[in-house]
Parts: sequence; structure tokens; C-alpha cells
Amino acid sequence: MSKHLSPAEAAELIPDGAIVSVSSSSGLGCPDLMLKAIGERFDATGHPRSLTTLHPIAAGDMSGIKGVDHIAKKGLLAKIIGGSYPSGPSSAEPPLIWQMITGNEIPAYNIPSGLLFDMHREAAAKRPGVITKVGLDTFADPSRQGCAMNEAAAGEPVVKKIAFEGEEYLYFPAIVPQVAIIRATTADERGNLTYEHEGAYLGGLDQALAARNNGGIVIAQVKRITTEGSLKPHDVRVPGMLVDYVVVDPDQKQTTQTLYDPAISGEIFRPLDTFRVPEFNIQKVVARRVAQELQAGSCVNLGFGISANVPRVLIEEGLHGEVTWVIEQGAVGGVPLLDFAFGCASNADAFMPSPYQFTYFQGAGFDASLLSFLEIGKDGSVNVSKLSFRPHVTAGAGGFVDITARAKKIVFSGMFNAGAKLGIADGKLVIEKEGKLKKLVNEVEHVTFSGRRAVEQGQDVTYVTERCVMKLTPEGVVLTEIAPGIDLQTHILDQSEFPLIVADDLKEMDANLFKEANIGLSLPERGARVLEGARQ
Repeated sequence: MSKHLSPAEAAELIPDGAIVSVSSSSGLGCPDLMLKAIGERFDATGHPRSLTTLHPIAAGDMSGIKGVDHIAKKGLLAKIIGGSYPSGPSSAEPPLIWQMITGNEIPAYNIPSGLLFDMHREAAAKRPGVITKVGLDTFADPSRQGCAMNEAAAGEPVVKKIAFEGEEYLYFPAIVPQVAIIRATTADERGNLTYEHEGAYLGGLDQALAARNNGGIVIAQVKRITTEGSLKPHDVRVPGMLVDYVVVDPDQKQTTQTLYDPAISGEIFRPLDTFRVPEFNIQKVVARRVAQELQAGSCVNLGFGISANVPRVLIEEGLHGEVTWVIEQGAVGGVPLLDFAFGCASNADAFMPSPYQFTYFQGAGFDASLLSFLEIGKDGSVNVSKLSFRPHVTAGAGGFVDITARAKKIVFSGMFNAGAKLGIADGKLVIEKEGKLKKLVNEVEHVTFSGRRAVEQGQDVTYVTERCVMKLTPEGVVLTEIAPGIDLQTHILDQSEFPLIVADDLKEMDANLFKEANIGLSLPERGARVLEGARQ
């Protein structure tokens, strides 16, 4: 019997009240046509109603791939749980899902992406849930928001704090999906799936297992169908025994605003000189200073924002390959891409399924993480996940909590305050007009990274801005470097809500950072890995 259905026929199979797990990371791997068909069925018939949807990374991004906005309809959605949500410029109209969230039309939750994948794995194995220290003292902790994004969610907790073996943990009960909607490139007639044009595997296998092992159905959206027996078994990432139905979208986009780029899927390798290097500006100054924190031979996680330009700094400095980049969508090595293609990498060494990449992050197998900040608190905590005055611009945490929970070294980067008019002249930073919004605050609005736990765990935490560099210590946030041309009192101390500790040996940032020419970057070698206790 053929597994091939039209999108409309597949949408008919989703019952009212179902829990539906959707595999995508913004536009990357998004089964957009299938989500569109569900929304169209609801518009025509009023069904399916009262769905709970799970989105471990994100679904749709409002840039040509609507994703979750196809189903953001009152009556269709009853609850949504995501690692992150569509975001956009503050001047744009909020995505429909954000209008529902901020209007308290449905309970909405932001569970860290790795934990949400773990919850699928526990559901697949019929285990009760996830017990973890990841998320303690962050917004995921019930002592704070407990992952709730709005008042409608506050009364329906998705996480508990428990004591286990004399220690404090978070417990996330497994959630069992009745339907999994995943995406691949090719399906054969038996439903075996290959991912040859995809920029990442994401978590489709885990989501399919969670639904299928619990009596649910799996719908796969693909680009094409081929004959039975024509796919090589080593290439099949989701076996047909887990796939019930196949929907074809010959025009599915590879990722946001990208129909198909073979370099994203590792089918060709791009010459290094085809990668755009950052123009000389304030953001590049910050990215250069972040690059100075790296060691050769290390594995480094990369987040969205200024730090995404650091690999391009290394290319420009002739150091490509000295660091292996790892991103949450699953790429290992190569050159992580920017802007709409963020989450993909060209010239990658390998693609890991996202759930296993998150296991690597949660266990701190990597050497360092380069991430952004919206706010820094007096205790060193960082907010990247919520600003109440522009909620739809902040997409949620994604994998940020999983990555930072135990990371050995973290370098946060961003502008010192918001709205400042800045320039560079004669190798010095020039503050032409001071910003109105302070980003160093007494208490961050949303704790995405806990400074208190970082101190307890001895994590190495650095904050890099255009006008200074700071370190987190048990005594507080310490100012260690200041940019040339900056007045300590006026431009830094007066622009922070809390008193910064000024290091006794306060240094000036490398003047070469503020000049257009290459900075002559060199990376010290990371020490060889040895087993703990192997050297006495």
C-alpha cells in the first residue's frame, strides 16, 4: 500500500486534541506545506481543534517560511511548547503566534531545546521524564518562571524541582506525541528517508520514535519519492518502519530564503575566498576581541549575533581550521553561515543529529561557547530570551540553557548599551551619542544564564563589548580592559546600573582591534586532553 498522501489528506488524519511534534529549526527543515495544510483544513472545517504542538528548536521564521504561523489560529491551538519562536525587527508586525502568546490566548512555554529533545527520548522509551541540573536558577526553574511564557501558562507547570540523592534537580515529565511531522529530502515507497539536500538532520528520528512507540503516527514531508530499494541503507536516517505517511513538496526550501544550496548540505565545498568577511565596523571590533579568547585545537560552540562573525575573522587572519565550530542544529566543523542561513554550515566535517549534539553540550564535552547578551545582571546573569517591551523580537532561549549549563568557558558579546551612536577614528572608539537603554542592570528581566551557578561551578565567563571587557568572579563583575578613547567614569561606570569592580591591573584593549588592517591574530595551543587523575 502506498504511503503517499496529499497534504490535505494527511491533515485529515490529525485528530482533535492531539499532541503534535514538529521537526524544524526556523526555516531549516521546516515541513511548511504540511503545516499550511493543517491551517487550511481548520479554516474550512473547524478541525483539528485544541492541538498541543511541540517545536524542539523552532518552527518558521516569517521570512518566506511561515511554519507555526500557519496554525496560529484561535481554536486550532490549545497549547504550544517550543525551544524558540519566530522573531523579527521591532518595527515589523508581530508574528501571529506572538500575538496569541502576548494576548494570553493559549498557554505558551519555552523549554530549552536539548531538554525538549530529551523529553521525546524519554517518551519513546516509556520512561517518566528527564531529571537534570540543566536550567537550575534560570527561567526554566520553577523558582522563577518554570518555562512559562505568559500568564496563561503559569497555572499549568511543565517542570518540577525535586530532591534526588540529596541534591537539587529539575524534573521534566515526558510528553507523548500522538503525531510527529518531520522532514527529509527523499522517501522511497516504503517510507525510508534520506537527507541529502538538508542542512541538518535535526531531531526527526527521536520525534518519530516518540510518536510511533506510543501508538501514534508519523508524517514525513519530502521533496521527492523514489522506488523501493533504490536508497542506500547507510544513507537512510529514518527507517520506513517508523514512517506512516509521506507528503511531497517539490518546492520545499532548504532553509530560510534558500531554495537549494549544495554547499549547505555538504554536497560541494566552497573555496574559502567565497565567504564574505565582515566589513570594518564596531561589531567587527567586538568579534575580533572575542576571537582573542580562543585556543587552537579547541571545539567551540557558536551562537547568533556578533559572535557568528568570529569564524570569518579567523578566515581573514589565515586561521581557518584552527578551531572546530559546533552548532546546535548539528553541524560540526566548516564555516557556520550568517543571517537567514544561520544554523547551517558550509564545508562541514560532519552532521550530528541535534539531540546528540545537545548531549555533547549538556555534558560540556566542548571547550568554549561564544554567545550574545541582551542584558547582564549584577550577579553576572545574562538575559537573551525576553524583553517585555519588544517580546516578539526575542525568540526564546533555543539551546542557550543547554549549552551554558556546564560549559567550561563562555564568552558573551554585545553592545555595552542600546542606542549609542558609535564611531572609530585614529584607532580609538568614539562615543558620538550615548545610548538611552542600559544593558548592565541590577537584575535581568529573564535569567537565561545564571551567574550564581556559574560562580558555584567555577565556569570561566567573559563579557566582551565595544568599550570594555569584563570577567565574572566570586566578588562580582570585574572590568579588566577598556577601549582606547574611552573615559572610564563617563562611558562605562556611569552607564551601568550596578557598580562594576575595576581591576587593579586594568588594561587597554589591543589598539589593533580598532584599525582596519588585520590584527595579526595568533591562537595559543589548547593543552592535550588527559583523563582526570591520569597525571599525578
